Amino acid sequence: MINLRDLPARLSFPSPTLLVFALAFFAVPKSNYRTLLAAESDRPSMTVNRCDDFEITGLGDNDAWRAADWVSLRRRDGGTADYTARIKMLYSASGVYVLFDGTDKKLTATMKEDFLDLWNEDVYEFFFWPDEDHTVYFEYEISPLGYELPILVPKLDGQFLGWRPWHYEGDRKIKKKVTVRDGKSESMATVSGWSAEVFLPYALLKPLQNVPPKSGTTWRANFYRVDYDAKPSTSWDWARVGKSFHDIDNFGTLRFE
Repeated sequence: MINLRDLPARLSFPSPTLLVFALAFFAVPKSNYRTLLAAESDRPSMTVNRCDDFEITGLGDNDAWRAADWVSLRRRDGGTADYTARIKMLYSASGVYVLFDGTDKKLTATMKEDFLDLWNEDVYEFFFWPDEDHTVYFEYEISPLGYELPILVPKLDGQFLGWRPWHYEGDRKIKKKVTVRDGKSESMATVSGWSAEVFLPYALLKPLQNVPPKSGTTWRANFYRVDYDAKPSTSWDWARVGKSFHDIDNFGTLRFE
């Protein structure tokens, strides 16, 4: 056994952080460590460019969108609808912008109020989890008819329950517009596609940590589409999750420029 008193007084030791990391590394079986690295590398990431604030139209036609590339969502197992689904994202000093677009044949949407169970009909969705130290995140859904569901979701012990925003007005109010292509904006209309443009103000996210983002900030996130033109329904995701869209551990990463 080595007696620490016999070691030179100037002998340097690793920092506590490095020492803990080294111990953790050697404590994890190599096969498990490789699995952890593979899982991390499989998660998609997206760079979110900064912009000046602009008015949304539902068309995504503002020049600011030229700084953002389209990112395709992947169809999940189980559905048969051969539609496209893609998104863009930007952020400003006051909020984040999300643009959805997809092909379609029919607007399978009958709900005509906000805060209903919109996920049971055609819908676009995004989930933002700004701070991984707290399992509370924001969920947003928008229908082809322009109705929305914004909720805050605490996930504790594998259970989650959405909370509606209080005093949802003024600078806390989300701005959103929907555009339908080659058809009428009405329930069960025949169309060729639809898009949704959304501005989410940071003022609505104030209960969450790590908001607003700045250059170098990262959030975990996911984007979805669900279509009910045929049974079973077809869904798409950005980061591949399990059966539940609330599988936050497998969300992708947003990196703010």
